[in-house]
Amino acid sequence: MTEQGQDEILELLWTLREARKASRSEVLRSATEPAPERLLEELVEGGMVDASGEEILLTKSGEDRARGIIRRHRLAEVLLQNLFDLDNAQMENSACQIEHILSEPVVESVCTFLGHPPACPHGRPIPRGECCDRIRTEIRPLVMRLTEASLGATVRIVFITPRSKKRLEKLSALGIVPGSRVRLLQRNPSFVLEIGQTTIAVDRDITDEIYVKPT
Repeated sequence: MTEQGQDEILELLWTLREARKASRSEVLRSATEPAPERLLEELVEGGMVDASGEEILLTKSGEDRARGIIRRHRLAEVLLQNLFDLDNAQMENSACQIEHILSEPVVESVCTFLGHPPACPHGRPIPRGECCDRIRTEIRPLVMRLTEASLGATVRIVFITPRSKKRLEKLSALGIVPGSRVRLLQRNPSFVLEIGQTTIAVDRDITDEIYVKPT
């Protein structure tokens, strides 16, 4: 349980660093694990973190371990919410359990299965793995960007990673939501999509944010 507790602290450090709040006081305030001070001491003793100042820093070994935890957790979130349609509470609870048990080969398989998603359902970046650099191999992911769909084929939207809430609202108003079926009719000069009885033209940066699977 100590190792799992350490993982939770490393995960917390990573997320607080993303928000530029990785101070000792914030870590101790935000930690949900029992005895966070002791867990932090163990990480210092293990060379995972540098807590000599108010800001707690990850060392090289701590960075590598935290990166793996974050990658597993956020990939699990994408899998659970978008493929199994779990609500946020179920997704978060299950992802926290899954992150501690996935081996690296399984993580790569999950990432490839999902089409190497760049972000979790909350919009936070998913650290890339070696499999992401092999995305254009002979193995075609089950889930792909709409940009890469075959012309004329009907596909189902699995998840969307919009750059802004405003864009997500605009896409929703057009009927571009997870579960919808679309056809890619044209790529140039713009991407033309057919959704039900409606045909719309969008830019590539939008189709790059829409992930689909064949029906």
